[in-house]
Amino acid sequence: MNSFIQVQNAEMVFSTRKGRFHALREIDLDVAKGEFVTLIGHSGCGKSTLLNLIAGLLLPTSGVLLCDNREIAAPGPERAVVFQNHSLLPWLTCFENVHLAVERVFGAKESRTALKQRTDAALELVGMAHASAKRPHEISGGMKQRVGIARALAMEPKVLLMDEPFGALDALTRAHLQDELLKIVARTHSTVVMVTHDVDEAVLLSDRIVMMTNGPAATIGEILSVELPRPRHRVELAEDSRYVHYRKEVLDFLYTRHGHVESQAA
Repeated sequence: MNSFIQVQNAEMVFSTRKGRFHALREIDLDVAKGEFVTLIGHSGCGKSTLLNLIAGLLLPTSGVLLCDNREIAAPGPERAVVFQNHSLLPWLTCFENVHLAVERVFGAKESRTALKQRTDAALELVGMAHASAKRPHEISGGMKQRVGIARALAMEPKVLLMDEPFGALDALTRAHLQDELLKIVARTHSTVVMVTHDVDEAVLLSDRIVMMTNGPAATIGEILSVELPRPRHRVELAEDSRYVHYRKEVLDFLYTRHGHVESQAA
């Protein structure tokens, strides 16, 4: 596998009022270009911490992280992040929220017309062109997440990092956006690393599922390759014996071999 993202023996120790907290230990992970990888585990296993390290929002206590053979030392437009909270600016329209990111990345080298076209194309990609003039308070939670994804994709990132982007949504909206994400990734060939608590979401979306042990000092316990053909359709997969097998493997890891332990890790 030609590694596009490389995490090499990464450790993360936080200094807290109660002393040092060892969140992650001995993390080694390679992600190929165009691969969809999910990080799953119980609360406190360091999934978001690992995602933030890849994003450059945190620096490891030790170890090295690379993206496209360059060390990750800070956030960068080649690594776009979508959080559980959409993080849209409430005083801007959907168009303006996306355009802000486009202007930041491409403003110095492209015309206003080109920037507008990029923004329109991103909103069209997630099915939000009709709401471009609306402000966040005028649209639903699922629509806000679509705009957040559009903003990330508009930057043409090499890597899309997603931290439970559908976690706060109702089940039907969540399922619909999962299906839309499958279509978007198929069109853009994005490299995706996504944090989730949802076993079905992980199996539906992933090429590989990275299963984390409990914290503190969490690490990668097992990596499961999901060899299901794409495009994937949830109704058809529900009765697919392979889907059932992968789902059982993740559940067995999480609830039989690594039962939940309360922890302070992110």
